[in-house]
Amino acid sequence: MSDKAAPAPPSRAAALKIVATVLVIGGALVVLLTASMSKAAEYYKFVDEVMANTDSFRGKKLQVHGVVADGSIEQAKGTLMYRFKIQSRPDRPAASIVANYEGLVPDTFKSGAEVIVRGSLTADNQIAVIPDGIMAKCPSKYNADEQAAQKKPAQTGDVAQKLKL
Repeated sequence: MSDKAAPAPPSRAAALKIVATVLVIGGALVVLLTASMSKAAEYYKFVDEVMANTDSFRGKKLQVHGVVADGSIEQAKGTLMYRFKIQSRPDRPAASIVANYEGLVPDTFKSGAEVIVRGSLTADNQIAVIPDGIMAKCPSKYNADEQAAQKKPAQTGDVAQKLKL
């Protein structure tokens, strides 16, 4: 047996102080996280998802993913104001939405390009795109399969011909 006595458990008042402190700190963290997330929150949706439930997305920050409809890009003469239609990708249910944008567009922005636009859904179910809110990609530029198909493999005979002096 040991001569040392076990430490006394904390008093009821001390335990309540510890619990209260943990609850206050935890509550403060939850409030800070929810406040910061609600300001920066954006929904990432496909065109068909937005159009299927327009009332729930109206006025909220959105990123809408789709394809620029062929021949739909209109530019107001002498301005940087654009209007175009975004449609669902071929692997998604069919839907389309009109987007309005003012500013410079990416070099890869053209009919048939896959795009993600950032903005909000207006009262007339159009997307008001924010400045610099268009991201576009050219599928042929980033598709490794197409790049490999475009490159012709060198014939062994061709290499042998070039090596001969």
